[in-house]
Amino acid sequence: MPEKTLDDLFLDTLKDIYYAEKQIIKALPKMARAVQSEEGKAAFLKHRDETDMQIQRLQQVFELIGKAARGKTCEAIQGIIAEGEEIMEEFKGSVALDAGLISSAQTVEHYEIARYGTLKSWAAQVGYADAVALLDANLQEELATDMKLTELGEKSANPKGAKKVA
Repeated sequence: MPEKTLDDLFLDTLKDIYYAEKQIIKALPKMARAVQSEEGKAAFLKHRDETDMQIQRLQQVFELIGKAARGKTCEAIQGIIAEGEEIMEEFKGSVALDAGLISSAQTVEHYEIARYGTLKSWAAQVGYADAVALLDANLQEELATDMKLTELGEKSANPKGAKKVA
């Protein structure tokens, strides 16, 4: 069996994030329906649109490296999404629901940030210069979304979900 290279690892991780983004785009409308605030709903729907564009960029990366755009099952994102679904179920109608959904969304963002940062670095190292800009565009969107979610949580969702002290 031939020795695996960084190029092989790049492709494997690219397939991973492609699968993850495809799962995320399915989960975001559910989260938008579940969240109670209009700000939260708008944030999830905006991120759904960004995710669609990120998937298109990933397809361009696959094309640049001469590979078919195909995902590989990502157990990590499946678990993160399942945890978000648990929050939707267990906290439905509660004052803490939005805070929980924002937390779940940030967990997704942190996973994506880790993947895109790594892929961007590896793309540069293995000579996929054209892919670097595409991966960086996705990374920058994920970083911006994480910041917006933090603001949304701190501004409204977390305080509303706090236990009232008598």
